[in-house]
Amino acid sequence: MARWHQRTTAWVGRIRATGRLPFLQVVKISVAAIASWFAADALIAEEPPIFAVIAALIVVQPSVNQSLGRALERSIGVIVGVVLATGISLLFGSAAWIILVAVVLSVLLAWALRLSQQTSNQIPISAMLVLALGAASPIYAIDRIAETVLGAAIAFVVNLLIVPPVLVEPARREVKALAEELARSLERLAVASSEPVGRGALQGHLVEVRLLRPMLARAQAAVLTAEDSLALNWRGGRHRGELEGYDAGLVALGVLVTRVSGMTRTMRDHYDDSLHREPVMGQIAAELRRAAHDLRIRYVLAAPGDAVASDTGPLLTAPLVVVSPHPEHWVVIGSMLEDLRRVHEELTAE
Repeated sequence: MARWHQRTTAWVGRIRATGRLPFLQVVKISVAAIASWFAADALIAEEPPIFAVIAALIVVQPSVNQSLGRALERSIGVIVGVVLATGISLLFGSAAWIILVAVVLSVLLAWALRLSQQTSNQIPISAMLVLALGAASPIYAIDRIAETVLGAAIAFVVNLLIVPPVLVEPARREVKALAEELARSLERLAVASSEPVGRGALQGHLVEVRLLRPMLARAQAAVLTAEDSLALNWRGGRHRGELEGYDAGLVALGVLVTRVSGMTRTMRDHYDDSLHREPVMGQIAAELRRAAHDLRIRYVLAAPGDAVASDTGPLLTAPLVVVSPHPEHWVVIGSMLEDLRRVHEELTAE
């Protein structure tokens, strides 16, 4: 019973999204479908404007740029599918088996032309619809193509004019979350450098720091999505500078993820309870805390698009005085100092 429940839950999870579409998106899809129906019915008439509504449903996407891409894919797919279906109908008549032939030929044609997945799907679907309705003729084909282009154009305009989405906030949130977690990792290293914490705690730190890579990937994906949402978007002008700052910042944060991960691993591998007694470790702990401070100033507390808050400069400026360490500690100290130098370079770079 438990296994059946797990399988049922997995099946349901495949057909349900983790979140709902924004209600505004639902409204725009509905407006585009209604407008496409009435416009095609008034201009092209005779047949129910099914192709126009299908185009409208497909073309309204989360971003204007994606809408343009879907409009082109849908239009090209329909043109090829309708022309193919019309040609097959004129050559072989209207037998039911012709539909299957049209589907196979459509799939082969899309493969031969190396068309995108969306365009490839549209060709056989359009061919099937034309043949199933049983009205394949040159005039019918032209009307269906015009209907599709009209529906796609209306949907694109609707998505462009009715509050086109600006997905900058998720990018801002992900970048700040990554920077905050990096700062916490630096502070954990500072504690381990200044007091005995035990290998168990350091193993936990290593597990936590490994989460930085997925966080970096999420931040990069969020910035790419935000950039896509601003393309062709009349609301995006004031956000482009902010996104450029995040894009450049993620390069530096990626380097810091590598450095902090290496420092944490080095500390775990070479730690002993007497390490904090080395004179330089207190200085290293202070620099790690300064680095965490500067990281928050630069990426968490700064205003959107600003590199560093104007009223607070970086603190990571104090030179370190290194006394010859115990032979068992020189590896970890040397490694920490080199990684700190690279962290300093990333945080002070303009």
